[in-house]
Amino acid sequence: MTVTSILTAPLQERKSPVRGAFAVSKDDDLTLEFAGYRPHPVHKVPTYYFRMVHRDSKEELGSINLRVASTPHIELDVGHIGYGVHPASRGHRYAARGTRLLIPLARELHLNLLWITTDPDNIASRRSCELAGAKLIEIVDVPATCIIHRDGHPKKCRYRLLVTSTD
Repeated sequence: MTVTSILTAPLQERKSPVRGAFAVSKDDDLTLEFAGYRPHPVHKVPTYYFRMVHRDSKEELGSINLRVASTPHIELDVGHIGYGVHPASRGHRYAARGTRLLIPLARELHLNLLWITTDPDNIASRRSCELAGAKLIEIVDVPATCIIHRDGHPKKCRYRLLVTSTD
């Protein structure tokens, strides 16, 4: 199954783009398995969810998602991509590699620019952004009314990742 095959209907018509596993990966040992497409429970935008899985052992390494809306909240506060790597799997650059593996899907969705945010003191996540090819643009104050701020994250590093065609 290809990225294109899950994108045959316009976004507003895609209730369940695929069923079962969907691999986006061509990485040596990392596979992204499709886990769902639904509104993000907090940020309320359409989101593709994937499990990060070791290609050979099938061990789950973490998760990653792509939020496919470009609202001010997404662009300024929370970003288009969210990821989490299980503690036992850290140190293998899975977040950075998973982010790179989402680029073909982002390209198919005509997202030419992705924003990724992280806390200023989260050095591992900042490094993941950089390894994925994103550039630090600024560190911003999150509005006090934002759920991110209320959850204890008053500042965010904003990284920009250009999604350009390889053609």
